Amino acid sequence: MRHKNSVFHDLLKHVPWSEFEGLVTAHGADARVRRLATKSQLIALLYAEFSGASSLREIEAGLNSHALRLYHLGARPPRRSTLADANALRPAAVFADLFARLAHLAHRGLRRALAETTYLIDATGVRLTAASRWARFSAKTCGAKVHVIYDADADRPIYAAVTAAKINDITAAQAMPIEAGATYVFDLGYVDYRWWAKMDAAGCRIVTRFKANTPLTCVADLAVSEDGPILSDRIGHLPARQAANRRNPFGDPVREVRVRIETGKVLRILSNDLDASAAEIAGLYKRRWAIELFFRWVKQTLKINRFLGRSENAVRIQIAVALIAFLLLRLAQA
Repeated sequence: MRHKNSVFHDLLKHVPWSEFEGLVTAHGADARVRRLATKSQLIALLYAEFSGASSLREIEAGLNSHALRLYHLGARPPRRSTLADANALRPAAVFADLFARLAHLAHRGLRRALAETTYLIDATGVRLTAASRWARFSAKTCGAKVHVIYDADADRPIYAAVTAAKINDITAAQAMPIEAGATYVFDLGYVDYRWWAKMDAAGCRIVTRFKANTPLTCVADLAVSEDGPILSDRIGHLPARQAANRRNPFGDPVREVRVRIETGKVLRILSNDLDASAAEIAGLYKRRWAIELFFRWVKQTLKINRFLGRSENAVRIQIAVALIAFLLLRLAQA
């Protein structure tokens, strides 16, 4: 009977296998490995994401039932104990680097001016079992955070990092790559004047929210429509100090746009763009919901609510593979 490729096989065609093998060699992931190659581990974990398998037993049974098709992928069905060991011991950096490479490939075809590029920054939490001591948040709670830079126009992530839930969002953001000249939109968890000053110096446009207790020394009031959602538009200066011993290095004037949203709540939106219209600034902040929808889709569709291992390494691998699965679907769609 003539062989016909499966949909799973077609999705895996978008993986740059030669580069993946290079990553495996660079990280020594297959050193002294006899039973389960890292390639087979990746295929098994991607199968779990696409098929909805939520346990090692389900992955083992499902792949054994498709053993002949796995032959054409150059992989072998794993035993659940071997897969568990691989998730605990293989370097998670292999999968994180593969995600970064896929994100670059997916992003490469977009030819846009930097001034038109809008990136969203946010983080989402995932709950872990109490046995995951590396991610202990309190006496009864363990969790991790996924920190993401999301391209709002391409509708896909371009950067991701995993930390324990107790790590502050701004701490992870300070390690993120910043693209000079782009627009970055983020929420209240990223208030750090020094980080803002660094982005401003790189020519980036910043759109975020004021904290409720942050004052603004107004130097100019701009006209707004009386019947629109924009309540006020002001230019002013942030406080010279965040605390008695912490000087504010962000000395340039900023913009405050107060807007009433559909629920009736009033938002104070901050930006370092003094030239765009107030409606454009408010519209950019509204786009932040795209990353919230992305997090919801990933949690509901892919398998990062139930983890196959408790160790930090296993959690990092599974999150990286879930994001790889998302990019493979986007590449297939394109």
